[in-house]
Amino acid sequence: MKSICNAARSAVAAAALTALCACAPEAEAPPSDTATSAAADGLTVTNARVVLPPVSGNPAAIYFDLSYSGAPGVALESVAVEGAGMTMIHDYAESGGKMQMVMTDAVPLSASAPVTFAPGGLHVMAMEPSDALQAGGTAKVTLALSDGTKVTVDAPVRAAGDER
Repeated sequence: MKSICNAARSAVAAAALTALCACAPEAEAPPSDTATSAAADGLTVTNARVVLPPVSGNPAAIYFDLSYSGAPGVALESVAVEGAGMTMIHDYAESGGKMQMVMTDAVPLSASAPVTFAPGGLHVMAMEPSDALQAGGTAKVTLALSDGTKVTVDAPVRAAGDER
């Protein structure tokens, strides 16, 4: 008899839960241009991530992969990171026999050449990362092209010692 009562209670609870869910407002789907990967007007951004500095207050690094299939003559002009101050696109170049980090104004894009922003190569430095950027969270990273196209991705935020 107890098992019949328990089964009846479970059935009533399930029916009540179904009725409550049917009355709940629909959750809004995230905009299609914000995700761990995104695409717009021929630009596809994948593998985006923000890596926090080992010393608080130092710049964070942003890495991602780009592929482009749009019109020729377009370049990546800037990258903005929500929760950080100014950003700079950097690369490495040899100067005086040493490899040094140098600022890059724009990164040309072409359909035949994917671009990787990774440690030891092209990357974005986010100055003055705020406490809003926490390991395990996400940050909105917006890429702006010379033709006015903007793509925003939600990039996971990683601690300094995590995989970059």
